[in-house]
Amino acid sequence: MNIDDFKSLFDQHYEGIKSFLYYKIGDIEIAEDIVQEVFLKLWDKRASIELKTVKSFLFTIANNMAINHLKHRSIVFNFARNEHHNEKVDSPHYELEMKEFKENLERLLAEMPENYRVVFLMNRIDKLTYNEIAERLELSVKAIEKRMSNALSFLREKLKHPI
Repeated sequence: MNIDDFKSLFDQHYEGIKSFLYYKIGDIEIAEDIVQEVFLKLWDKRASIELKTVKSFLFTIANNMAINHLKHRSIVFNFARNEHHNEKVDSPHYELEMKEFKENLERLLAEMPENYRVVFLMNRIDKLTYNEIAERLELSVKAIEKRMSNALSFLREKLKHPI
């Protein structure tokens, strides 16, 4: 792999890997840092990489790095989840309700199985269609539909009302 191949791969896969990491981690800045590390690893291993398998190699590295980051961040996440933001709101009751809602949602998303959470966030936050999600995750549309159904069922059960 030469420098032109590397630049082409970077341009082709950077956004997809960054989004993948964002959905796994939930922090765009960390996702951007990790995607840079992913491409550094690709560059380091460029002599042994085949171009036809590079996409799966990149996503495997990204997934492993995300898992490592999440393991390391578990204590920090619990602290950040309970952190109070000093935003001024007209009603203290409204501020308390919003804080409780946000904490509850973050807790539920953290409890949700990863494969459901990734599909849910890709659809609801990034507004990707099931076809787009299936293509990015290299799964069938039916698998994405099932994961979304399971994610919504999980939230319905935990919230005890329809979404």
